Amino acid sequence: MATAFLLLGSNVGNRIAFLQSAIDELQKSAGHITSSSSVYETAAWGNTNQASFYNQAVEIETNLYPEDLLHAIKEIEVRVGRVQRENWGPREIDIDILLFGGTIWQSAILQIPHPFLPERRFALLPLSTIAGSEVHPVLGQTVDELLNVCPDKSEVVLLSIAP
Repeated sequence: MATAFLLLGSNVGNRIAFLQSAIDELQKSAGHITSSSSVYETAAWGNTNQASFYNQAVEIETNLYPEDLLHAIKEIEVRVGRVQRENWGPREIDIDILLFGGTIWQSAILQIPHPFLPERRFALLPLSTIAGSEVHPVLGQTVDELLNVCPDKSEVVLLSIAP
């Protein structure tokens, strides 16, 4: 069993419903959710000309290998209702693998830890609430330490308390 940390995001339609549907589907086909952050609202990153996102970090215990987890996530995104648009564009649901235990993984389709994690406050803040002491296996810093030195100063607004 491996522990993975994922970031869920939605900026189209009923964002809370899309996040909850993704969590339900992850539980059915990817593993057991052991922890989840509160939901945060953040401005879009990268392509900023779109609606704000709701983001939530989750911890999942999984029997899947990293690329198998990625394939399961892509299938879940489709089942939940994701429509393919432009890169970094609006999306009903987006699920990223941030960390996978202490694994460092590099392939044509997947890089773990997520290559942009240290630069994204919208990912680090929710992740820090459930895994602040988790160590980034490449940088050797904890999630909390990465958050403290994150160059992204975008506002991340708490929406709800985790269940």
